[in-house]
Amino acid sequence: MTRLDNDTKPSVPALEEMGDFFSRRIEIYEEHMLREVEGCREGYALMARLLSDSAKDLLDIGCGTGLELDAIFMKLPELRVTGIDLSQDMLDRLRGKHPGRALTLIQGSYIGRDFGTARFDAAVSFQTLHHLTRAVKTDVYRSLYRALRPGGVYIEADYMAPDQAFEDYHFERFRQLRAQQRLPDGLYHYDTPCTIDNQRTMLKRAGFVSTKKVWQSGNTVIMTAVKAR
Repeated sequence: MTRLDNDTKPSVPALEEMGDFFSRRIEIYEEHMLREVEGCREGYALMARLLSDSAKDLLDIGCGTGLELDAIFMKLPELRVTGIDLSQDMLDRLRGKHPGRALTLIQGSYIGRDFGTARFDAAVSFQTLHHLTRAVKTDVYRSLYRALRPGGVYIEADYMAPDQAFEDYHFERFRQLRAQQRLPDGLYHYDTPCTIDNQRTMLKRAGFVSTKKVWQSGNTVIMTAVKAR
């Protein structure tokens, strides 16, 4: 799997603030995701297929330029979408691709955000949550759970760790880099993927009654989680 940066290089560059990281790479972002990150091209199409034909309202966290929405709007052109992303440049690109769609775009962090209660039929995220700590990720899942209507589904496509040792190594490596670079509080671009088993545990803690892995290509995994009716 090729990514926009890689800490296996001999020297590690200074960690970048998340929004700035993606804004600086907006011109290469879509081609990178579609051509270089294993499983993404297929994952965008599958995410759209997993959405119910009856869905009316969708929440997309970390929506970026909307690569997943490109496929989703082909299936559900009348869908009302609320998208949240740190990068205004990426949101502008998304809106430019989909004029006339029912888009509500919010520039900012989805961490600690109240998405409302029972507002959405479905929620999605694509390759965004693997930058968070376990505790923060679980809190995001709780907010997503509250935001879904009874029977609503959350679909996550993300980079996931192949085993616990890999997960533990990258969380510790990220902790060390932040300490070495004396970074203030904030969200920085470094991959800290979790295992599929740990993903299931966090989703269940958030309240979801049914969680499962539905697809995998390399380390890109799609999982679904359903809110009880």
